[in-house]
Amino acid sequence: MKKQKSDERRAYLRQSGLLSTVPFLMAVPPVAGLLIGRYIDGRFDTDPIFTIVLLVLGFVAGARETASVIKKANREQDSDKDDAGKRR
Repeated sequence: MKKQKSDERRAYLRQSGLLSTVPFLMAVPPVAGLLIGRYIDGRFDTDPIFTIVLLVLGFVAGARETASVIKKANREQDSDKDDAGKRR
């Protein structure tokens, strides 16, 4: 009984840690795209083409990675539920 609670706690903490990265995944890629785009536009005097393109790509990359993390968390939760059902 004690081991089961320990395993549940470990799974909860692992999933919490995984999902806590979501805000960073949604914020960092667009900001990086914005900064890199502004640098390139300033360097080649192409204002605002690269800024817009890289900002959009940053949003897409962030959303894609967030979806991947959420799918992984769901898979782990489902496998943890399956394992808990087999132990009983």
